[in-house]
Amino acid sequence: MTPSFQRRIAGAAIAAAIAATSLGGATAQTVLRVAPIGDLRNIDPIWTTAYITRNHGFLVWDTLFGLDAEGRPQPQMVDSFTRSDDGLTWRFVLRDGLAWHDGAPVTAADCVASLKRWGARDAMGRALLGFVTGLEVVDAKTFEMKLRAPVTFVLDALAKVDSSVPFMMPERLAQTDPNQQVPEVIGSGPFTFRRDQWVPGSRVVYERNRAYVPRAGEASGTAGGKHVHVDRVEWRYMPDVAVQVAALNNNEIDLLENPPLDLIALLQRNPDVVVAEVDPIGSHAFMRPNHTQPPFDKPAVRQALLHAINQANFLRAAYGDPKYWKTCHSYFGCGTLLESTAGAEPYLRPDMNRARAALREAGYNNERVVLIAPSDIPHLNTHGQVATQMLRQLGVNVELQTMDWSTVTSRRVNRAPVSDGGWSLTVTANVVMGLENPIMNAFAGAACERSPFGWPCDERIERLRTAFMTASPDEQKRIAAELTRLYYEVVPYYILGQYRGVTAYRRNLSGVLQSQARLYWNIRKN
Repeated sequence: MTPSFQRRIAGAAIAAAIAATSLGGATAQTVLRVAPIGDLRNIDPIWTTAYITRNHGFLVWDTLFGLDAEGRPQPQMVDSFTRSDDGLTWRFVLRDGLAWHDGAPVTAADCVASLKRWGARDAMGRALLGFVTGLEVVDAKTFEMKLRAPVTFVLDALAKVDSSVPFMMPERLAQTDPNQQVPEVIGSGPFTFRRDQWVPGSRVVYERNRAYVPRAGEASGTAGGKHVHVDRVEWRYMPDVAVQVAALNNNEIDLLENPPLDLIALLQRNPDVVVAEVDPIGSHAFMRPNHTQPPFDKPAVRQALLHAINQANFLRAAYGDPKYWKTCHSYFGCGTLLESTAGAEPYLRPDMNRARAALREAGYNNERVVLIAPSDIPHLNTHGQVATQMLRQLGVNVELQTMDWSTVTSRRVNRAPVSDGGWSLTVTANVVMGLENPIMNAFAGAACERSPFGWPCDERIERLRTAFMTASPDEQKRIAAELTRLYYEVVPYYILGQYRGVTAYRRNLSGVLQSQARLYWNIRKN
């Protein structure tokens, strides 16, 4: 910890104390100090799939349904719902007490507009709305969804935790072009966003929404009662992971969202710090090629790289202790109902010589390859370095460009050639629960320009994903295996392995919830 950093922390603490006790002797606030997973630059969780913005979303906005700790959808903003006997008509009634942060009541019209905007961006939302023939307001608190065929994933879609989450917004904001960010952050959730105190690259501030009416019962995942026990949440962005770990050990922050696994031992030796797994199934790390730009616009070039991917090299470098990771060649995750390695057999034993030969045969002509990776997310930064070394060994003309995570998430939507600020490859990660079937796994879709960054395009994949939506469970397993075989032909992305994430916090915190997202209700600070 540098003296200048210590002075900044001390100065911030003094300023906070003065602010809390001034103006007539106001009672000091309970402030939860957090080092988040990255720097918040984009504020619209429908516009971007970045997890930092998704976590921001859960603080500010609310959802119609939540996902409990067992992965079951539960009503959240919805009080009650009905489904017709033929499965074609769903009616939802909102619960009492819902209000936007500006005081206006939440209405069914807000929810209808929000679902339409979400469905224009999110893969699972597009899948659901593809079956919707009508989404109509019945009265101020009731809306109806009509389907052309019964589908099994209506509640799963409305309760999804992985990006993009169907957060409800005021109708005037939900009418924003889905390809533009909303101009305001007005939600109905348990915290309000203090835009006037937001300093990109430094701090984000949320205050308890004292008008929020939680559901009855205890919190479970993103479901249940969202009871808030702190007055204020402050995200303090620290790009240096060693500084993050030192700040937690020294009680300068209360919670570290994404501690680097190679520094976990430093935290575990501190009796005042708890290191806990927050998602036992884990996440997939992966590398996404840009299907619209050379050389990865050629399927044969994408396939050649499959022969070179040694997951153990990536995992060992990024996560150290094997207890935190395992190799996995299933696009739907390992340990899931649809786990499959169909088509993976030629690539289970990495072979650099075979990869070089395949690359030559594919017609790679020394095109410049730009790999973008975040400098402030340690494991993804490591993946970028390992991938760069691997590509150079293959004879690829690769350039690694590192930048903060928020810049990566803005850059990766650029479809221009690398000469004009575009990119060829990027590294990222996703929780397995967001990949476990073809509808949830947006990155395994191939809807061309409607796909997430990378833009894979294959109508065979899209036909099978559509068939999956109305198939029986046995048929879904067959379709998942057939899709996996196609994925190893089309290569929407390269799986780098499966790892388990942890979080770390001071022992005086209680009520930290287990969830794919980082959630800040239910936490008490003693």
